[in-house]
Amino acid sequence: MKLIVGLGNPGKEYAKTRHNSGFMAMDKLADRCGVSLTTSKWNALIAKTVISGEQVLLMKPLTYMNLSGQAVAQAVHFYHIEPEDILVIHDDMDLTTGSVRIRGKGSSGGQKGMKSIQQALGTNDIARIRIGVGHSRHGDHEIVPDWVLSPIPKAQQELFETALTSAADAAYSWVSGSIDDVMNRYTIRVRESEE
Repeated sequence: MKLIVGLGNPGKEYAKTRHNSGFMAMDKLADRCGVSLTTSKWNALIAKTVISGEQVLLMKPLTYMNLSGQAVAQAVHFYHIEPEDILVIHDDMDLTTGSVRIRGKGSSGGQKGMKSIQQALGTNDIARIRIGVGHSRHGDHEIVPDWVLSPIPKAQQELFETALTSAADAAYSWVSGSIDDVMNRYTIRVRESEE
């Protein structure tokens, strides 16, 4: 069993915000797989599917971002899922809007949902797809919460939608492919001036 987790916050007020990039990409992946994340278990919405002959559990934790590890750990322990079989999709303020980066392991980079998962599982060896949402103002941490909980502006919507689709496609390919291949095929670099 492989586990793909899209991070975000539950509730209509958060639905289209930058912080819910992981949820939005997960919805695209679920659509591609012909399933809906409607089953509630482990304080998350889940769906089981098969990708390239592999059993895959899709998950959107409902714990709010900073406690995502609680939901993920329950699924991991229930199915005895190894760290190398887990992929997390989340927003990243350090990447320009529309960028997509894939990593096989590493630190959380300050993303609190990823940090929660790493702490809950006791490892940094978890693959992740980072979706760029741009930065509020570099060095201005006071306005970060308002920034990540605001929607992507219309002028950047097309770039952002492309990134979400690429992230979903990368997650689909990750199930049966190598992380290096996924990185090579689905990384998107957007320069600041394009934002």
